[in-house]
Amino acid sequence: GITGAFHYGLQVSIINSPAEYIQSFIRETWLKRYGSSPSAQMITLVWSFIVSIYSIGGLLGSSSAGYLSVRFGRKKAMLLANIPALLGAALMGLSRLCGSFEMIIAGRLFAGVCGGLAQNIHIMYTGECAPRKLRGLIAITASTSIATGKFVGFALGLREVLGVEALWPILLAANAVPVLVQLLTLPFFPDSPRYLLIDQKDKEGCI
Repeated sequence: GITGAFHYGLQVSIINSPAEYIQSFIRETWLKRYGSSPSAQMITLVWSFIVSIYSIGGLLGSSSAGYLSVRFGRKKAMLLANIPALLGAALMGLSRLCGSFEMIIAGRLFAGVCGGLAQNIHIMYTGECAPRKLRGLIAITASTSIATGKFVGFALGLREVLGVEALWPILLAANAVPVLVQLLTLPFFPDSPRYLLIDQKDKEGCI
């Protein structure tokens, strides 16, 4: 769950670093397709759509978090949230190779779905699993993970790291790293006691 919150913070900050390179990519792609350079207003419109569609994905993910957390359990729902995250990272990472800025838009949408799911389910899962004495401390891991993700996103976006024209697709796909960490570690964690008792009627499993 922490990696899900980290992924959210990373995505929020990382898109701002290669802005000029992505806008240049939009211009070049448009010119190759249609034989004419797009207007400044069109580039701004496409860029604004790339930035804002993450929030639309977040809304979709948040809206389905309650259903998925009951249908599959908190742990499995967080594992399912990794699917759109990996798909989004692949789309954004391959966008320049395929010459499609639409892939960045779709990738941001999928990343937003993951962020919306992970943020909501993370708080449920950690709150239900944490010992009573540590519940408050565990609950704030969501906000600290978001802050850490933003910091790492800004750091990766520096020109000395990945914030250069040749590497911006790798920068956009960097959110796959925390997702892979979660895929490798989360299966070893227990499921939520509340989910086992109330939704699954599994008293022994809950104990």
